[in-house]
Amino acid sequence: MKKKRLGRTDLDVSIVCLGTMTWGEQNTEAEGHAQMDYAVDRGVNFFDTAELYAIPPRPDTQGSTERIIGTWFKARGNRDKIVLATKIAGRSPMQWHRAGGPLDDGLTRLTRRQIDFAVEQSLQRLQTDYIDLYQLHWPDRGYNGFGFHLYADYPEDFTPFEEILDALDAHVKAGRIRYVGVSNESPWGVMRFLAESNARGLPRIASIQNAYNLLNRVFENGLAEIAAREQVGLLAYSPLAQGYLTGKYRNGVVPEGSRKALFHRLQRYEGPGAAEAIDAYLALAAANEWDPAQMALRFCASKPWITATIIGATTMAQLKTNLDAFDLDWPSALDDQVNALHTERPNPCP
Repeated sequence: MKKKRLGRTDLDVSIVCLGTMTWGEQNTEAEGHAQMDYAVDRGVNFFDTAELYAIPPRPDTQGSTERIIGTWFKARGNRDKIVLATKIAGRSPMQWHRAGGPLDDGLTRLTRRQIDFAVEQSLQRLQTDYIDLYQLHWPDRGYNGFGFHLYADYPEDFTPFEEILDALDAHVKAGRIRYVGVSNESPWGVMRFLAESNARGLPRIASIQNAYNLLNRVFENGLAEIAAREQVGLLAYSPLAQGYLTGKYRNGVVPEGSRKALFHRLQRYEGPGAAEAIDAYLALAAANEWDPAQMALRFCASKPWITATIIGATTMAQLKTNLDAFDLDWPSALDDQVNALHTERPNPCP
């Protein structure tokens, strides 16, 4: 398994990051353990989770994924072999994230006291005394993220960047966090964090975790240059567009046990022009005799400013197919065809 340096840190991470958000909802603890065992055997050393998980977010499953990883660490005794990333929830009315802890304005927020509480809780669930990469799951400020377009303006009410970094710095100095990152962030947000860290000697963000796939390449419009020039590599999530790029939902099919059947939360990939673009990429994969999921994943891995592609699976067969994609060569002719389709149908699912 090929590895890349995580930002300007001293960590080398596998170009595949094992996503875990189904564990505790669609997957049992035993299945989560089996996935981690298999991924490690295949050379994966990078796991991503969040205090929010399992998905969909609910009070009764919040933190369950971290707990499953924690029991695996305890059983295997291999914490030092894994680069572990987790995330703290941004501004949200989901108060259950701070059950027994502080709220600000009745909300989950990125304030110092909430960061302190969240770090402590994640460490307990993960059964570890340090987190390699601690990420801000989404901003504390009003921002168009997750494919939503909700904000007519940009309110001033948010925790200042330097205060967030200063709160994280206390945990870095205490050894509870090694490095920090952001997620679902904008170009302005990334550069503001970098400016504050440079000016004040505060922790420098090592990575950005945003959605990136054949249907959503908006990262290339601003953030890709930042990722390359500032060494803040992308951790690409949703590379299969929540399963749409596998073809399993083609022609209106809704497989039993799929996320669409269970939760109906895939609207980001169901807007105008999405179905036509999906069909075009599935046809392209077939014409080139590629498994469509593997084409979508290998496309992501071809980008030099991507540090790792986050994969997720609910079955071992899916996990094997996903991992096998990264052993394949990426032909320049196929890359040209993908780019031609993108030119015709740019970003139908931003």
